[in-house]
Amino acid sequence: MQEKFLFEYAVIRVMPRVEREEFFNVGIILFCAKKKFLQSIFYLDKNKINAFSKEIDIDELTANLTAFERISNGLDGSGPIGKYDQPSRFRWLTATRSTVLQCSKVHPGFCIDPNETMLKLHDELVL
Repeated sequence: MQEKFLFEYAVIRVMPRVEREEFFNVGIILFCAKKKFLQSIFYLDKNKINAFSKEIDIDELTANLTAFERISNGLDGSGPIGKYDQPSRFRWLTATRSTVLQCSKVHPGFCIDPNETMLKLHDELVL
């Protein structure tokens, strides 16, 4: 039997008008310490965004999500937060915020392949 690894994930959400607390899911961030895995993935459906609010700047939202992804991956140009270790980056990115771009509560699980699990969650919860 293959070993299963503890992982944590959160759903990345867009909340066009924070005061209304309405949101839609746009991505997943997944962290698996044992596998040294921290990645995020997102997909923006422009029709869905426009249905929620015509006031959202899609280019700005895309830039923010790209920065989120760069920080989670610890890529060059991701600023000071991108230099933190994986657990710290995950905690920083999933911290509670009152902004247009937010994360759900963090949920745990067990997986064999964190990347495969992230893609499955993305298919189930975002697409």
